[in-house]
Amino acid sequence: MALILTFLGKSGTARSKIVIAAAKLLASQGQRVLLAGLAEPALPILLDTILTSDPQEIASNLQAVQFQASVLLERNWEEVKKLEAQYLRTPIIKEVYGQELVALPGMDSALALNAIREYDASGKYDVIVYDGTGDATTLRMLAMPESLSWYVRRFRQLFVNSDLGKAIAESPLIQPLIGSFFNVNWTADNFSLPTNQVNNFLEKGKAALADPKRVAAFLVTTPEPIEVASTRYLWGSAQQVGITVGGVILVSPQANVNLTEEFTPLPVSVIPDAPTGEWQPLIDALPNFAQQAIQAPKPIEIDIHNRQVRLFLPGFDKKQVKLTQYGPEAEVTVEAGDQRRNIFLPPALSGRPITGAKFQNNYLIISF
Repeated sequence: MALILTFLGKSGTARSKIVIAAAKLLASQGQRVLLAGLAEPALPILLDTILTSDPQEIASNLQAVQFQASVLLERNWEEVKKLEAQYLRTPIIKEVYGQELVALPGMDSALALNAIREYDASGKYDVIVYDGTGDATTLRMLAMPESLSWYVRRFRQLFVNSDLGKAIAESPLIQPLIGSFFNVNWTADNFSLPTNQVNNFLEKGKAALADPKRVAAFLVTTPEPIEVASTRYLWGSAQQVGITVGGVILVSPQANVNLTEEFTPLPVSVIPDAPTGEWQPLIDALPNFAQQAIQAPKPIEIDIHNRQVRLFLPGFDKKQVKLTQYGPEAEVTVEAGDQRRNIFLPPALSGRPITGAKFQNNYLIISF
């Protein structure tokens, strides 16, 4: 399993330079590194090399790849067809070919995340450094296992409790009709099999996202006040989707710039704004990513003894945070900025109503 490292910030070129410098630093330390980016010109220009949809070695211990949505879609389409054939006697999409498909808006993020997952599972890399958009789009991509698991869990239960779900599970008439079309006998138990497989898949993604040894982000900013404010907003948004932010990288020609107050308690590393191609000054100033990620504040802490959930939400104040609790009270929804998080409560807190909430030292503290 690899450490998946990404960088957040509005300064596109500066951020991509930091991404490349980080990949070069980690490779120089003997780690097997994959530098992955979107199908945009920044990385090839900065690296002065042509990148393709397959990893290629660009330095010792360092490979680079660009995620091309059309290529990823074509490759994954064959897996979709295999899955369809597994459950349907007469597959519907077997005559549709990947080359014919158009990547829908948002699909490129899902395809990129799946590609990262596959490279991680290959065991070929110790670190995957991802140069995404660096904004809310990257955050939503990394948070997909968390958000999709809610949809799968919620709608599966709604379907099972519906009249149609009960009819499929109980009716001696409907079951043979469905069984003649599907390859399996759709009893209540094996009806859950596909969704259970999906849930297991998503749970692994959620576990990786919650572990700073597996997934971590670093903020990249310049001293410009607007960019600092935007970076603080991304910091809070990252916490809201459960990504550990290990530190701040301040790109500035002046070494005496101080942004400690804006980003406390994160460490701030000042990096020179070196010309393109001069990587060593950047590499020499970079922090220890793995160590800082482990020492960073956790996005969420659940204190069963005190019946509390503590969310670290820097960059927001209490007026920007909305807290709701629906249904069986096993989940709490927190909205902050443009991000929404559904917190699935452990058994010790499940069923307990919220008794209080306060905002203190960048933490939203929810009591039950």
